[in-house]
Amino acid sequence: MAVQTGLGEPRGPWFISPNLDPDGRGWWETPERDPGGRRPRRLLAALAVVALSAVSGAVAGGVVAARDGAPGPPAASAAPVPAELVTAAERTVPGVVSVLAGGTSAGSATGSGFAVDDQQHLITNDHILAKGGGGPVTVELPDGRRFAADVVGREPRSDLAVLKVPAAAGLTPLPLSKPGATRVGEPVLAVGSPLGLAGTVTAGIVSALDREVRLGDNRHRAVQTDASINPGNSGGPLVNARGEVVGVNTAIATIDGNGSIGIGFAIPIDQVQQTADTIIGKGG
Repeated sequence: MAVQTGLGEPRGPWFISPNLDPDGRGWWETPERDPGGRRPRRLLAALAVVALSAVSGAVAGGVVAARDGAPGPPAASAAPVPAELVTAAERTVPGVVSVLAGGTSAGSATGSGFAVDDQQHLITNDHILAKGGGGPVTVELPDGRRFAADVVGREPRSDLAVLKVPAAAGLTPLPLSKPGATRVGEPVLAVGSPLGLAGTVTAGIVSALDREVRLGDNRHRAVQTDASINPGNSGGPLVNARGEVVGVNTAIATIDGNGSIGIGFAIPIDQVQQTADTIIGKGG
């Protein structure tokens, strides 16, 4: 089974959910019968949990709008957006950045991150830095300014890393939710730079808590969400309707590598806070 580690990069299984068959594949029964009346077939589909890391500029530049004057589909009436989600988005976007790692012959990767204190410490995913080959890290702010970032510390087992940018960045830190306060069914927003599109906000709900997934050789408890998450969202915040961070977006489930299917995973805020405090305490 090939697992997509970025966009268009098939590789061996990196992130496989342990809640599947022993061979790493999931299955669904279908009532479909063929014209001959034979029994339903069991459909096998590869279900993988995939890290959301590198997105190339070529792909990001390949997002094309309809040509001017070209006829489009009939407009659908949009469902009303809860006012609290609009407010949460307005509060969150100014504290979320794009993370650019590497850019040398060793490799490069892009993702997201967010400010957690007034000392300009940023949270992101460790796998972004790993894919960047240990090269320099640059942070792009919502206003387009760029700063070189220092790597304060990394924790590969939890897939978390802490960066620091100069005080001149002036990023607004995001409030963190209280551990244990997240509930299944509550609305959430995923904020980040999917496919290089900075400041993107998508909405959904918390689909499950304490979902066990395997990242590399390590098993993790994760917050599952149906908010649309794609490559480039890695390291960005998952926030509730109050604008509080409930997790760090880190992976998606895919069927046969076909992109987001509405099953995403975020590192819970209690683990994020514990790891970040440890790294900042050691690194300053």
